[in-house]
Amino acid sequence: MPEGDTIFRSARALTRALGGKIITGFRSAYPLLTRFHDDTPLTGQTVDQVDSRGKWLLMRFSGGATLATHMLMSGSWHIYRPGERWQKPRSSARIVIENAEYHAIGFNVPVAEMHTDDSLKRDRRFPQQASDLLSDEFDEDAALERIFKHPDEEIGDVLLNQRVMAGVGNVFKSEACFVSGIHPFARVGTLTRAEVARTIRVAHRQLGANVLEDSGDSIVTWRGAGRRTTNRSSPAESLWVYGRNGEACRKCGARIRKRIQGFDARVTFWCPECQPMPDGSDVDG
Repeated sequence: MPEGDTIFRSARALTRALGGKIITGFRSAYPLLTRFHDDTPLTGQTVDQVDSRGKWLLMRFSGGATLATHMLMSGSWHIYRPGERWQKPRSSARIVIENAEYHAIGFNVPVAEMHTDDSLKRDRRFPQQASDLLSDEFDEDAALERIFKHPDEEIGDVLLNQRVMAGVGNVFKSEACFVSGIHPFARVGTLTRAEVARTIRVAHRQLGANVLEDSGDSIVTWRGAGRRTTNRSSPAESLWVYGRNGEACRKCGARIRKRIQGFDARVTFWCPECQPMPDGSDVDG
């Protein structure tokens, strides 16, 4: 599933391609979006702003409507020059937005809705900016308080709760817990405020580092570059624990473990030596 950094960079790329430019074509495989376009044509309008809100992407049009999309496990936005060959089949296109310079294609986008400003504010699925790790308005102290409202839940699960802290996905959950020295299966109530605050700061820093401008962030070619949480230059050493079950920990040499976690059965990775349980026990990997 795309995490907050992917959505942030997608919003930035879409802003460069679509922002301020007149829409010359709009098509969608979703009847509700097509009906909206028939009643209130988007052609002739401009895209005023594209923002990320946790794992949601919000595209605001000059007429006042906002297109909200969520990628879940399979969706992605691509940007092409007119006439450029698409990298995915046309049958996978769910939304097409065109201007004179670029075409933005939403492939396999599973959730796409039109909203007004009022409906965006009322809908609790959309995180507030103060809870979004990649927002300038992110409030670390408030996030800490929200986490401690879940004392009986495992910290790894709580970090994925987008109402608690938006933007963290499965990769950053495991990576932030590792760097913080926190066992992802530890109950929140067994952790100190300092430990949880450190985990928030690490997650904040890791996501921020993965949305910095770089030469690969082209509005035409960027599709989602590999994440990096280590300071190592080799792409093979870009992550501490995620996806490394059975391999040696990069810090202590112990074998990395993995286990399914939570109701959504998300896979979690950790080092049993670097991330001890508060009571000294561990879970089977």
